[in-house]
Amino acid sequence: KPEAAKPGARKAPSRKALLNPSALKEKAPAVYKVKFETTKGDVIIEVDRAWAPKGADRFYNLVKNGFFDDCRFFRVVSNFIVQFGLGPDPAVNRVWEGSRFTDDPVTKTNRKGSITFATAGPNTRTTQVFINFKANAFLDNQGFAPFGRVVKGMDVVESFYAGYGEKPDQALIRNQGNKYLKAKFPKLDYIKKATIME
Repeated sequence: KPEAAKPGARKAPSRKALLNPSALKEKAPAVYKVKFETTKGDVIIEVDRAWAPKGADRFYNLVKNGFFDDCRFFRVVSNFIVQFGLGPDPAVNRVWEGSRFTDDPVTKTNRKGSITFATAGPNTRTTQVFINFKANAFLDNQGFAPFGRVVKGMDVVESFYAGYGEKPDQALIRNQGNKYLKAKFPKLDYIKKATIME
């Protein structure tokens, strides 16, 4: 007889689901926590939907469907931010590239430990997010809206390998996924698994 799923366990994410962004539109809970199991240890993020509802919803759907599993922290800029959210699979990256969502008003400042979607200008958010290493209040009036914060494991975040700085090429990550990063930037830390904590 098959074992019952443990409470809080999620079924294995399906690549098929990730290839159809328009179907992943679930509304997130008012407050939820996400656990990142990383190469340096666990990081727990608490998301408050009231801060930035659209960002909170997108992040919830990405985590729930396994988007961040095996994602590298490809942009680690000391005393500024750590950025991630380009996936290991180029086909998945391609479909999400076109799945932009509109901006949230900025209701909270980009303080140390807050997590925010990256943008390439107004209403261009997709899957990339960053965690602030310090207070970066100048990002607030540029439209970067935090949707949550690290509540445990900021020391882990601060220990991610930063030796490559901004060298990894985002276009190549998009088009080649982890194949490119593993070959050229083997020391990058990454998320082994991201889960919604029940």
